[in-house]
Amino acid sequence: MCNGNVGAGLRSHILMCELRRYILLCKNLRIERGHISMFYNAVNGYIKIGNTDMDYIAFGNGQKNLVMIPGLGDALRTVRGTASIFAVMYREFAKDYKVYVFSRKNQLEEGYSTKDMAKDQSDVMKKLGISKASIMGVSQGGMIAQYIAIDYPGLIDKLVLAVTASRPNETVKNVVSNWIALAEANDYKGIVVDTVEKSYSDKNIKKYRLLYPILSRVGKPKDFSRFIIQANACIQHNAYNELSRIKCETLVIGGEDDKVVGKNSSEEIAKQISGSKLVMLKGLGHMAYEESKDFRCQVLNFLNT
Repeated sequence: MCNGNVGAGLRSHILMCELRRYILLCKNLRIERGHISMFYNAVNGYIKIGNTDMDYIAFGNGQKNLVMIPGLGDALRTVRGTASIFAVMYREFAKDYKVYVFSRKNQLEEGYSTKDMAKDQSDVMKKLGISKASIMGVSQGGMIAQYIAIDYPGLIDKLVLAVTASRPNETVKNVVSNWIALAEANDYKGIVVDTVEKSYSDKNIKKYRLLYPILSRVGKPKDFSRFIIQANACIQHNAYNELSRIKCETLVIGGEDDKVVGKNSSEEIAKQISGSKLVMLKGLGHMAYEESKDFRCQVLNFLNT
C-alpha cells in the first residue's frame, strides 16, 4: 500500500535528510556505521573499492533487489549512518524489496565522470552479490543509472530515471556552475539557499526558508573537493546519443517546472528510450520526488507490474 505522504524523498540533496537525522539523533535513536537497526533490518555498511571504499545502506525483507542512487547532495555527505531514516521513509518498499542506497566512493580522482561512477557502481553491486536489480537514479544518480543501463544491461531489471538529464543544457550548466563557484568560495550557506530556492515549488518554498539558519549549519563538509568533482561530472554528462541502447523497462519521472536540470530533460530522455513510460508532475520542480504525493506509488506500481 503506497503512502504518498511518507517522509522525504531520496536524497538528491542532503539538506532535508540532514535535518531529519539531526532530529532523530536528538531523540537518542542510534544511527551508527555498522549498526543493525530495528527498522526493517536496516544496515549501515561500506565496501572496499580500489584504494578507497564506498558507503552504502540496506534495508527491507523482500526477495527482489532495488538499488537507489542519490544525486549531487551525496557529495556533501554520504549515506553513512542514514539507514534507519531511509528505512522509515521508504518503508513501502521494504516488504517486497531488499533496498540498497549507494554513495559515490569516498576518494575521487580529478576528472571522475558519471561513466566512471557507473563502472564503480556495477563493480560494487557484483561484490555484494547483487546479480540483478531494479535501479532508481535521482538527479545525478539518474545520470549514473543511464550509464549502468547502457554499459552493464545484464545488471538491470527495471529502470527509474527521476528529475535527471541525459546531456548538458543551459539550465543545468548555469545552476551547477554557480554551485561550483560557491563551493570554491567555501560558501556552504550559499549552496544551501540556492539549492532549496531552485528545487522546491513555490507552494512549499516559504516553509523551508524558515529552516535556513539550521540547514546552513548542518552537514558542511571539511572541504568541497568531492563536491566540485561530482558537480563537474554533472555538467559534462552526455549519454543522449546512447540512450537508444537501453532496452529494459524504463520509467522517466520529471517535474514540469524543474529549475535545476531543465523543463524538457525528462521528455527528451523518454523519446530516446523506446517503450519508456513518461510521467511529468505538474507544478513541481527538481524536488518533485519529495513533494509529489504519489511519487513512490508511481515507482512501486511500475516496479511491481
